[in-house]
Amino acid sequence: MKVIDIALKDLLRSFRNAFALVFMFVIPIAVTVLFYFMFGSIAGDGEFSVPKTSVMIVNLDQGSPEFQTSLTGGQNQASPGGALSFGDIIQVMLQSSDFASLLDVSISSDAASARLSVDKQKAGVAIIIPADFTAAFMDPNQQAVLELYQDPTLTLGPSIVKSILNQLMDNFSGAKIAVGVAMAQSQEVETILAGKVFQQYMAASAAQSREPDALLETRSPTKAEKSVSSLMGVVTQIMGAMMIFYAFYTGTASAQSILQEDENGTLPRLFTTPTSQATILGGKFLAVGLTVLIQMTTLIVFSTLVFGIRWGSPLPVVLSVAGTVAVSTSMGILINSLLKNTKQGGAVFGGLLTITGMIGMMPIFTQGLATKPPALEIISLLVPQGWGIRSLFQAVNGESVLVSVLVLLAVSAVFFAVGVWKFSKRFA
Repeated sequence: MKVIDIALKDLLRSFRNAFALVFMFVIPIAVTVLFYFMFGSIAGDGEFSVPKTSVMIVNLDQGSPEFQTSLTGGQNQASPGGALSFGDIIQVMLQSSDFASLLDVSISSDAASARLSVDKQKAGVAIIIPADFTAAFMDPNQQAVLELYQDPTLTLGPSIVKSILNQLMDNFSGAKIAVGVAMAQSQEVETILAGKVFQQYMAASAAQSREPDALLETRSPTKAEKSVSSLMGVVTQIMGAMMIFYAFYTGTASAQSILQEDENGTLPRLFTTPTSQATILGGKFLAVGLTVLIQMTTLIVFSTLVFGIRWGSPLPVVLSVAGTVAVSTSMGILINSLLKNTKQGGAVFGGLLTITGMIGMMPIFTQGLATKPPALEIISLLVPQGWGIRSLFQAVNGESVLVSVLVLLAVSAVFFAVGVWKFSKRFA
């Protein structure tokens, strides 16, 4: 058929144009590759790990009789775990296996030497527990204070240590408050009651500290758990947006060949042949659609094989691509039907298509926002590019694309009808 012959001839000419090939394939792929390596380097290939913080503990705490009574419940027995003070509890906790991957704990008996070790960066943090720490904690009228001396060049390690100490101090404070409330409301012997309340509260705190959210939980993500999903999400959005953005450029540029042939005089000569004008224009319109279809199909296949992008189920993707091809082709025909010559094409490429393309990609630009303004989604649908992006990512997310595709086809029908009418009048 002559329509197909004309279409294939124009199609071959389009793919011989190096500039057109750059716009169709090189730029969309290059932009996606750029983002792929940018975000891929952030995600990294190695596992994330928190460096150990060197902690030096100076436990000068001398304990108090009240503390021993609280631990033993007023009975004549040894304290649990051999703890003689709150300082001992802190020391044992920080030396436990729970924090072995985070803290490298050493013990010192002198506060001055511990501070000097931090100053010389031999230790990252020094925890100095004063001699009256337990006594002040057990006295309702005093406030217990310990010293955290840190290397000012460090941030993460000291923050971890401070977080652990804050949780421990909160547990101690809670126990102190619980004992005070119980003592004020009971007539039981004070030492026995204080011990019972203290033991029960600390047991409850210990059980809570074994929950995932208590004290501190660190986990080195595995390679599969790292930012792969986030990376692929970004790559999919960028690739999809670039594919649709440049599909409209291709549709307009391919349709511009009609104006180019008109200026060169080849199109008027072609109209003098026995081939009808409708057949000639139909073949050229078909060539535009085939060019865009090949472009989008190639980019989808390439991105699937190279980047591992999953575009969704085949049928929704096919429908989305068909709608985008139809509207980008018909928009290119409409735009060129309104132009007087190819010189006006520069303004269209640099202005109209860029502006409408950026408006259509607004949902992509706002993906990182915590709260996405709903108005931007509505504004993006004022241009056909927005509906193309919407339908494509509905396919990716497994949503129905029917409404979006119907809108694309309806818009393309209007664009095509007006474009054909304008060209028919022009070449009548």
